[in-house]
Amino acid sequence: MGLRTTISERQRRLGVELKHLREEAGLNAGEAAGRIGMSRGQLSHIELGRTSILTERLLDLCRAYGCADEPYIKALVALSEATGKGWWSAYRKHMGSGALNLAELEADAVALRMHEPMFIPGLFQTADYAQAIFNSPKLGFDNIEEALSFRMERQRVLTHENPPTVHAVIHEAALHMRFGGTQVVREQLLRLIELGRLPHVTIQVYPFSAQAYAALIGNFTHIIPVNPKLSTVILEQPLGFHYLTEEAQLQQYTSLFGRLAENALDPVDVPLAPEAHSVKDSLALIQHLLYEL
Repeated sequence: MGLRTTISERQRRLGVELKHLREEAGLNAGEAAGRIGMSRGQLSHIELGRTSILTERLLDLCRAYGCADEPYIKALVALSEATGKGWWSAYRKHMGSGALNLAELEADAVALRMHEPMFIPGLFQTADYAQAIFNSPKLGFDNIEEALSFRMERQRVLTHENPPTVHAVIHEAALHMRFGGTQVVREQLLRLIELGRLPHVTIQVYPFSAQAYAALIGNFTHIIPVNPKLSTVILEQPLGFHYLTEEAQLQQYTSLFGRLAENALDPVDVPLAPEAHSVKDSLALIQHLLYEL
């Protein structure tokens, strides 16, 4: 079997996890490979995500490493056996690997935690708002038509049969950004209120009046699958996507998000009667901005 020319984040992550298990067992690549009748080169390619591994071989490695965490092993097998195919496959010629990895990871998530300091999160954007971003000349977006279609497809994760829980903290600055005209901004703010009605979606606004803590943290998305050990924090930066998967990193961003949520306004809670809303909750702030438009 030839080596992969393109390695997805799922494939890379499987290799990383297997390497961590080997190192925790105190084995070098040659010793580990010898225990299951594999060459050192084969195991190295697997750990780098360059080639696949048969399920039985994967189970042999876990036994050789003394791993007895059955839910974790089951999750590793799921990573190995996944085809990587989904609705995003139709966009492989048009979208970069970062966007494709994001869609695949979101599809398997049970929870999403997001912080956005300057934009409405992509999963919440209206088509007109997203297009206004893509059309911004200084942002340098290519393949605008495909990018817009891709972003709208991603949003289906919010409404499929078993959607993940989604918790977003959005800085007030993002609500003031003018992508498109007044009507585009109005419809986008109304969209946030509409999404706040969904039982699995929590939206909080981080106000200017709060501590400047959020200003020190960039945008990130914490994607949590069935087995939280395989969670991923994605940092989307001008030069591409950066993936954080180390346990210490995941714990750090869990703590960071907790502090953001603690300092943000109370969530958008549309079903409450008007008199039940605090003057300073997220819904009241959004409604105030709508009034000023």
